[in-house]
Amino acid sequence: MKYPLILAAFGIVTAGTAGAETAMTVFKDPNCGCCAAWADEMSKAGFEVTIRNLDYDALIARKAEAGIPEEAYACHTAMIGDFAIEGHVPAAEIEAVMAERPEADGIAVPGMPMGSPGMGELTGDMSFDVMLIENGEIGPVVASYPPR
Repeated sequence: MKYPLILAAFGIVTAGTAGAETAMTVFKDPNCGCCAAWADEMSKAGFEVTIRNLDYDALIARKAEAGIPEEAYACHTAMIGDFAIEGHVPAAEIEAVMAERPEADGIAVPGMPMGSPGMGELTGDMSFDVMLIENGEIGPVVASYPPR
């Protein structure tokens, strides 16, 4: 299967960081509270989170270096090894991608959608998509919240 993350959207991939790389560096603006809330959620999910505060220009440079296209930009960028996690990606999707490692540069939730991890509780009128980043471009949607 080309995109095994799709399985995670249907609950087929079990959550948990056992056996997967768990060291994550989060690059963020020092004043961003939602980034810190997301990092806290990742810590609770079992990731070993290191936060590096960067000024705006350094953060944008880090995103570009990671191969994240501008249309996928969010408020923070995390790295697990050379794999990019852009924005408020749920822990379950990160765990799935780290277990399956599809041929992709990263995974993203563009922008700062309400209801995504670190952005408040997901309610019935909110939704967001998780997408792969492939060759510096947004790839396919691999999960939707709430599941469709």
